[in-house]
Amino acid sequence: MFFAADSSTVTHAIQLAVAPVFLLTAVSGMIGATAGRLARIIDRARIVEARLEQPDAQQPALDRAWTELGQLRTRGALANACIALLTICALLIGLTILALFLAETTDLKVLRFGTIGFLIGVFCFLMALLCFLAETLLATRLLQFGRASRKQ
Repeated sequence: MFFAADSSTVTHAIQLAVAPVFLLTAVSGMIGATAGRLARIIDRARIVEARLEQPDAQQPALDRAWTELGQLRTRGALANACIALLTICALLIGLTILALFLAETTDLKVLRFGTIGFLIGVFCFLMALLCFLAETLLATRLLQFGRASRKQ
């Protein structure tokens, strides 16, 4: 395998390979935000499960708790899917960076992989955004906005 020896080729390869790093920054921010939302979903599920274990719980309250647990399960699945898609995206973008750098500095023919990896990575990022949107919409749809306190 031939490695480029001149500094201009290496400099250009670094410039070319660094551009996708900005997408990695967005992906890491999204993973952090989604992981935070998943933690809140888990915390809420624990509270609702504790409510189900109370011996003096009324049937309507139990029904609401079971309904909420189902909705929390759906939200958790969406958050997990979002994190999985973002992780795949990050891996593909990282491999794209390697492919771009190797294609520029060696005689390896990996540009096709770089292109395909980048496109699939962006697709995964877009799908993760849709999962994030669906989870957020579901979370806000579940809000009672004071209806529960007015019924009592």
